Amino acid sequence: MTLNFLIAPDFPPEYFAGWHFMNTHLQKLLSVNIHLLMPANSDEEQDEIGHDHVDIIYANPFDASKLIRDLGYLAVAQPINRYDEIVIASALSSEIGNLSDVKAGMTVLCTENHDVKLLALRLLEAVDIEEKDLLWQKCDSFISVASGLVKKRGDIGLFLTSAYKKLTNITRNNLNTLIESRINDLNHVILLHPRRAAMLEDLQQVFSSLHQTEEGISLLAELGLTEGFKVMSQEDVELLIDIIETLRD
Repeated sequence: MTLNFLIAPDFPPEYFAGWHFMNTHLQKLLSVNIHLLMPANSDEEQDEIGHDHVDIIYANPFDASKLIRDLGYLAVAQPINRYDEIVIASALSSEIGNLSDVKAGMTVLCTENHDVKLLALRLLEAVDIEEKDLLWQKCDSFISVASGLVKKRGDIGLFLTSAYKKLTNITRNNLNTLIESRINDLNHVILLHPRRAAMLEDLQQVFSSLHQTEEGISLLAELGLTEGFKVMSQEDVELLIDIIETLRD
C-alpha cells in the first residue's frame, strides 16, 4: 500500500526540503510507503483532490472545511500556536499609506488562497470596501505578489503573514504593511481520507508526539512548527467550519 500525502502549495519555499524529511520520518514510524505530492499552485492541488489521489493532506483552513464537510475527510492534527494570519500591504513608494487609502477601482494582487482573500475582505469591511469594488489579479506566489507591488502592477497585495515575514529584507523594506489580522483561530490542518479511517489513531499519535523526540523536534523546526501538533477534537473541527462559513457570509 502506498499513501499519497499532499502539502498545500502556500508554504514558504525554504520548507520544501523539510516536508520531504518529514515524509521520510512518517514512513519509518508508520511502516508504510508514503508518496509526497507538492502541487505548484491551487489548480494542481484541486486537480489531485478532484481525481481522488489524496490520502493525507496538509490543507489550508478554507480547503479543510470543504474537505471535511463535503468529502468526509477526518481531522488528524493541527499546529500548536501557529495561526494563519494575513497581511494587506502596498508598495512603499505608493500613495497608499494606510487601509483608509484603499479605494474602489484599485487592483489587488493575490494568490489562489481563498482563505487569505476571505480574511482580507473582512478586514476591508472597516473601510467600506467589498469584493466587487476591486479588480483582482492572480499571482502564482506570494513572492510574485510582492514583486508586482514593487513594480506597480497592483495597488495592494494579500499575503499569509508567515510568507510575508519570509520575504527578503530588501523586498520587505520596499513594502508598507497596511494591516495584519489577529484572529488566532485559523490554521492549516492535517486531514485523512475516510478510506484510510483505520489508521486515524496511529496518524494522530505520530503527529501529536513529534515534539517528544530529538529527531521530531528537528523536523518541526525545519517546517517552522516548533511547538508541534495537537490532535484535533470535534470541537476544533466545528470551530474551523463555523469561522470559514462566517467569513464566507
